[in-house]
Amino acid sequence: MSSSAASFDRPAATPLPPPSGAASPGHERLGALLVAASALAWSFGGAIARFIETPDSWTIVFWRASFAAVFLLGFMLLRDGGRGTVRLFSAMGLPGLGVALCFATASTSFIVALSHTTVANILLMQAGVPLIAALFAWALFGERVSAATWGAIAAVIAGVAIMVSDSLTGAVSPVGDGLALLIAFAFAGATLITRRYAHVRMTPAVCTGTVISAAFAATQAAGLSASATDFGLFFVFGALNLGLGMALFVTGARMIPSALAALIGTLETVLGPVWVWLVHGETPSQRTVIGGTVILVALLFHIARQWRLQAKQT
Repeated sequence: MSSSAASFDRPAATPLPPPSGAASPGHERLGALLVAASALAWSFGGAIARFIETPDSWTIVFWRASFAAVFLLGFMLLRDGGRGTVRLFSAMGLPGLGVALCFATASTSFIVALSHTTVANILLMQAGVPLIAALFAWALFGERVSAATWGAIAAVIAGVAIMVSDSLTGAVSPVGDGLALLIAFAFAGATLITRRYAHVRMTPAVCTGTVISAAFAATQAAGLSASATDFGLFFVFGALNLGLGMALFVTGARMIPSALAALIGTLETVLGPVWVWLVHGETPSQRTVIGGTVILVALLFHIARQWRLQAKQT
């Protein structure tokens, strides 16, 4: 974390270029790498969750969000000091509150949705995030989406459809699938706000989101007790999987177009089954491998194309 801490949330006095302006190739490349790193951090979620024995979803949400909040607050205190941290929270304004609510909704809904619907259905819904982000960015802010990006979005959706086709069933859970769809819209909304208000430092916003999530989960949980082993897992699940992933994402997402940020974020879908396979021995199906390969190739091709175009412009 220390190697990338200097790039987290540059001071407000030196804001990044707004979406309507031309961001430097260096900023866009750093942004893409940070968003990819966030997807890598989040991709370990499934492998970690497999170890947790606590049966109550709300208890898991509470401790995961609590440890994420402690991690994010500690990071800001270490970097900015007490007064600086207070100023960060005061300066985030309505955009920060919007991002906080979006992340609180998405992270909470993900854990609860797992008890109502299949992982396949959730992944299929989340595949729509780049499309939702691209459409909203174009309709609300006039952010141009290239034909190549639309093609990459279509390839990603197709790849996810192939991945989950083995486990999709005819049974539909209105609650579970509704929560999965809510996750997609909430994550797309957070991506849009972070990009649109690139000058606002969003680490305090995601910290606020985790506090909101923990507070709500505390009112719903049957109890907050857990084994010592689970507490250790909650720390990793919250601080490193959720907290670090959030910090990386909100830092990188403001440097690149909304559609590209959401597109790179789908790396989580590809990498998640890999870690479950390596850690828990759950061999992915042939369709999972094929679909994941389609997504990975589409992302790598699109990102390489973007960087070649930027290199020609410099």
